[in-house]
Amino acid sequence: MADDADLVAQIDALGAKLGAARDSIAARFIGQRRVVDLTLSALICGGHAVLVGLPGLGKTRLVDALSTVMGLDGNRIQFTPDLMPADILGSEVLETAADGSRAFRFIEGPVFCQLLMADEINRASPRTQSALLQAMQEKEVTIAGQHRPLGLPFHVLATQNPLEQEGTYPLPEAQLDRFLVQIDVPYPDRQTEKDILIATTGTEDAQSVAVFTAAELLAAQALLRRMPVGENILDMILDLVRACRPDDATAPEVIRQNVSWGPGPRAAQALMLTVRASALLDGRLVPSAEDVRNMAVPVLEHRMALSFAARARGEDIQSVITTVASQITQVAAAA
Repeated sequence: MADDADLVAQIDALGAKLGAARDSIAARFIGQRRVVDLTLSALICGGHAVLVGLPGLGKTRLVDALSTVMGLDGNRIQFTPDLMPADILGSEVLETAADGSRAFRFIEGPVFCQLLMADEINRASPRTQSALLQAMQEKEVTIAGQHRPLGLPFHVLATQNPLEQEGTYPLPEAQLDRFLVQIDVPYPDRQTEKDILIATTGTEDAQSVAVFTAAELLAAQALLRRMPVGENILDMILDLVRACRPDDATAPEVIRQNVSWGPGPRAAQALMLTVRASALLDGRLVPSAEDVRNMAVPVLEHRMALSFAARARGEDIQSVITTVASQITQVAAAA
């Protein structure tokens, strides 16, 4: 009982700390509460996130604020078509000493940090995008045959312009799957845009303050994994992920008619973590069916693909996921 009470106290304390982090981020990134919550969820789950939206919506500003608030050593890479993998990872250079001897010295690239901002990641070629694959999955890179560990914690927050814009390359499916969530950044509403104009066109720009340290974030990630998840929520997550696979026996007609391929086990793992984060940010100790519905689209939309016929009909992957998530959670609640 004492251990349970201690766990509850720690979760409550973490929830309060996340509330303070949310307020500090709001000093620089105004409004867009769901975008902020999803980004915080990715960090406390120990994962990576890709923010998708048109230029000028504050994606870069949000990541910069997060670096400060979470107390992380951050680097930024502006992805361009001529960017090379060595520009991200680093390279070995041959140096000549004063005595005439020569030796190779490794110069670290910007990936050696705790929070990497990959700005406009889909403007780089697939070869350069793939330089991040090992880093995102294994938290290390292999260069010249040597394994080089990255910072702890290590997170990639990538920004991406819609693929309809010129000069962009679709991210490989393997890389998309390594992002815990996809966060769609919409246009702000009128009042939020008015607040942005007032806050950012004066003589002073508001600044965020540090709320976490890197060690505290690692502790938060460990604590999140100790949060209990009910058997009914576990089954709900499995039912949802499996129902989104068009070749699965449990797939509903809306999936069979519209989806080419569905999510793998990594999606279920992501849902198990993010529903906990959703509950935590809402001030609750255990996740509910509402958290599953809340996190279904961010976790699944970049891990699924509409069929050509569905795209021709104007179907939307978010609507498909929302429909299936509602059906699964309602059936589970009725049972």
